[in-house]
Amino acid sequence: MDDPLIAKIQAHPGYAELKRRRNGLGLLLISLMLLVYYGYIALIAFDKSFLARPIGTGVTTVGIPVGVALIVFTVVITGIYVRRANSEYDRMTQDILRDVAK
Repeated sequence: MDDPLIAKIQAHPGYAELKRRRNGLGLLLISLMLLVYYGYIALIAFDKSFLARPIGTGVTTVGIPVGVALIVFTVVITGIYVRRANSEYDRMTQDILRDVAK
């Protein structure tokens, strides 16, 4: 990477801050997703009777809304990341590029 523009961007203090914030949020969301997903898998593996318990008098079991909640949770945390990326991280990136272009 001999491109001087890349070196200027990497040397910018805002770039380190952008990486720190983005990686921090990414690690938090990944940790939450892994906790929720593997928690669901653990329920399947170790407490099938809980997930097989019917809700009310119908045929729907507890496992169905728990599985749907897992999918909804995934969509929500993806939305959280996209919203932050489109606002805060894009603004920080533009600030860095504007400073480097001077």
